Amino acid sequence: MNLSVLTVGHSEHSAEEFRALLMEHKVTAVADVRSSPYSRFNPQFNREKLRADLKGSRVAYVFLGEELGARSKDPSCYVEGKVQYDRLAQTALFQHGLDRVGRGAQKHRIALMCAEKDPLTCHRCILVSRHLVARQIDVQHILADGRLESHAEALARLLRELQLPELFRARDEMVGEAYRVRGDEIAYVEKETTESEPTRSVAR
Repeated sequence: MNLSVLTVGHSEHSAEEFRALLMEHKVTAVADVRSSPYSRFNPQFNREKLRADLKGSRVAYVFLGEELGARSKDPSCYVEGKVQYDRLAQTALFQHGLDRVGRGAQKHRIALMCAEKDPLTCHRCILVSRHLVARQIDVQHILADGRLESHAEALARLLRELQLPELFRARDEMVGEAYRVRGDEIAYVEKETTESEPTRSVAR
């Protein structure tokens, strides 16, 4: 069975604009991959409000932030306070999340939702989509203007942005390096306000 998944960032869309994006691409289920499903500046995307809005449009909602969020609760996923995407991806919880997406994609047209406007600055692309594609699941990203960008096209754009030295490297090696560099740029970092009072930075 050929499975496919979409991704989308809620960004600063109004609730109406966001629903229109979903309807345009015939989305029947939203999988929320934010670690914390709330937005201070865009409360229309708070979990309870979003679930109710989507229900009114006959779109299912499921929270997968525990499984596929960027802020792991597993201390083994951190090095010096920063999440390591390669470690997070190997956890049983993350793999279980990918399993759930795969099963859901057999019945629904799923959009993985996070906050960031550009998929290249979000773990939904750099972490989650990478490992869905490795499972032979087709991934396409819904851009803010409604256009679809295939994951292959997104990777090509990432390579152009990073301008990594080629040095006769194979493309697979270049792509791996691009994932690593961008992952390191956007990974969640724990910050400390005092020696005795750790806090966590705002992240996906």
